[in-house]
Amino acid sequence: MNRIRNFCIIAHIDHGKSTLADRLLEYTNTVAGKEMQAQVLDNMDLERERGITIKSHAIQMSYTFKGEEYVFNLIDTPGHVDFSYEVSRSIAACEGALLIVDATQGIQAQTISNLYMAIEHDLEIIPVMNKMDMDNAMPEEVEDQIVELLGCKQNEIIRASGKTGMGVAEILQAIVERIPAPKGDPEAPLQCLIFDSVFNSFRGIIAYFKIVNGTINKGDFVKFVNTEKEYFADEIGILKLEMSPTQSLSAGNVGYIISGIKASREVKVGDTITHVKRPCLKSIEGFQEVKPMVFAGVYPIETEDFEDLRASIEKLQLNDASLTFEPESSIALGFGFRCGFLGMLHMEIIQERLDREFDMNVITTVPNVSYRVFTKKDELIEVHNPAGLPDIVTIDRIEEPYIRASIITRTDYIGQIMTLCLGKRGELVKQIYISGNRMELIYDLPLGEIVFDFYDKLKSISKGYASFDYHPHGFRPSKLIKLDILLNGEPVDALSSLIHFDNAVNLGRRMCEKLKELIPRQQFDIAVQAAIGAKIIARETIKAVRKDVTAKCYGGDISRKRKLLEKQKKGKKRMKQIGNVEVPQKAFLAVLKLD
Repeated sequence: MNRIRNFCIIAHIDHGKSTLADRLLEYTNTVAGKEMQAQVLDNMDLERERGITIKSHAIQMSYTFKGEEYVFNLIDTPGHVDFSYEVSRSIAACEGALLIVDATQGIQAQTISNLYMAIEHDLEIIPVMNKMDMDNAMPEEVEDQIVELLGCKQNEIIRASGKTGMGVAEILQAIVERIPAPKGDPEAPLQCLIFDSVFNSFRGIIAYFKIVNGTINKGDFVKFVNTEKEYFADEIGILKLEMSPTQSLSAGNVGYIISGIKASREVKVGDTITHVKRPCLKSIEGFQEVKPMVFAGVYPIETEDFEDLRASIEKLQLNDASLTFEPESSIALGFGFRCGFLGMLHMEIIQERLDREFDMNVITTVPNVSYRVFTKKDELIEVHNPAGLPDIVTIDRIEEPYIRASIITRTDYIGQIMTLCLGKRGELVKQIYISGNRMELIYDLPLGEIVFDFYDKLKSISKGYASFDYHPHGFRPSKLIKLDILLNGEPVDALSSLIHFDNAVNLGRRMCEKLKELIPRQQFDIAVQAAIGAKIIARETIKAVRKDVTAKCYGGDISRKRKLLEKQKKGKKRMKQIGNVEVPQKAFLAVLKLD
């Protein structure tokens, strides 16, 4: 056990975690020859295409140091704020962390937030300065930032490059010398913490675990503490590039268990595995329950695919524990699910994964956040969906969620960023100079305002230099109203949204203009209206496609033409009463992308 090291790699997005992980795997001969490719651990096509890590990936390496062989369990984690739950789970399964900082960009928001997470779990931190081979690297400046942030000595910072392999030997040596071996008793009752799980269509659900105490053998009769289900361990093993089976695993190790579990409800991330005959006294303190930030309805395009969609989302939830869902129905779209996501990128990735991995075409409604509505009888109602808002007459006040946001940027962009935050109803809490020309702005912002396009705008204003991180910061009363979109007087519930009073008229007008472009013309006029309660605040008309009925009248009396036009007018009127308007999927998507 003294020769086991469990560690993860944490950093801001695009600081070179996955590339450095590739070098570690290459140096320890874990991956060689034709298996070696860029981003070796990112096994999803989506991750390679976008160049980001979406899932944490665990892998075991062997390393010989001073004649002794060590076992390294490495977990590569995502860097984007939307996947921070993956990072928190990885940190819970480790004793140490490599903190990677880009030598060309310095410390950014997610670096700080991931570091705090690691410090809370008492992890040993090894600071690594990556991308040292770049011409625009600023080693001295970035070193000062790291020393200031961590309070470490300058000679503890390892200079490395994921591309050239510089500093990899020093990193491996530091892992052996600085990261403590796992504590635990191989003879005690079994206690394993499940930190991830995947679905395999042939073998059922595979759970990944870290053994805190005890030993598990192949064929053992085990119990999952929280779900109280009992299984035989058909196969246990360690996680190399492929899963490799073993006969037994003891305390401190990271591995997987296959026990023919079919239902996704029976495996919960954060659960404890123990023996049925000799159970542990208490389950391991798992992870915090994840709090979704953004809610959107996900509906199948064909109503009969509802059950398939449920099965797909359940399988996806196994692999992505931060996704939450519950069934709901909509007048316009039929049956579907109200899903909770950690952010807009997370929502986009889930939609893409449903399409690629499960072949499910879905419609996603306008995303919104959860509000607290207090009625005049002082009842509290949580509203995730504008359709669930009680009658306006009964409402006393509505409270919306706020976040405490930390934006780290160069001083050149401060003015534009402040203007952006003020436009989103933000309140400046404080501003701190980190070093020479870098500054941290701390704002309180309504979550509903940053859901759509805040991050994209921040990136474009700051030419990609500003970094953004946030955490929930309570609820505050706000002047919110429900904005409805009507087509021929019928409300389309999938397009309605809860919005601040000041922005309602502007958004209503823009939505009407956008829908006018996107909804195909029918044989009758379509009125597209935005309404607050009974008051119409904007209107556009989609003109009818007209057939020229007077073409056959050549000359002759005007009354003949008039008679034909009157007949056409009556037909259009009748058609308008029975005709229904189909809203195409791209119209829902375009409304999300209104800048």
